[in-house]
Amino acid sequence: MYEFSINTSSKPDLYRDLLAALDGLTASEPDPVANMANAAALIWEYLPALNWAGFYRLIDGELVLGPFQGKVACIRIALGKGVCGTAASTLKTQLVEDVHAFPGHIACDAASASELVVPILQNGRLIAVLDLDSPKPGRFDEQDANGCEAIAKLLSDRI
Repeated sequence: MYEFSINTSSKPDLYRDLLAALDGLTASEPDPVANMANAAALIWEYLPALNWAGFYRLIDGELVLGPFQGKVACIRIALGKGVCGTAASTLKTQLVEDVHAFPGHIACDAASASELVVPILQNGRLIAVLDLDSPKPGRFDEQDANGCEAIAKLLSDRI
């Protein structure tokens, strides 16, 4: 059993502790699915106001559902489509305050109102995206983007 001391009093503290916990969970585990599963569970447990947290993996030129926490999700997403596909095709973090205003948004869960998607690169090439959804409009900010980019960097050689 794992027990973590995650300080949730501020976002910098939260992401610092979350990153340290994730490092401890994944440092010696070679299986990428196990590492994505534990990362999704850790994020789900400690980040407030989420209705989905997980991964889409790049397989044969499209994003395919990976480990996640939340409601049943879309299984395949084309590159360039929706928030995840846009992050994957541009290799840039997508911070969307209102998903309903995002052109081509894919609504896997109608309750989602905002989304943060971070590409995960290995040796400069896309291998996956980290996807967080919230039922709260404007839930994510630059601190969340920076924290999730640090998570993506940590996981880049562990998934």
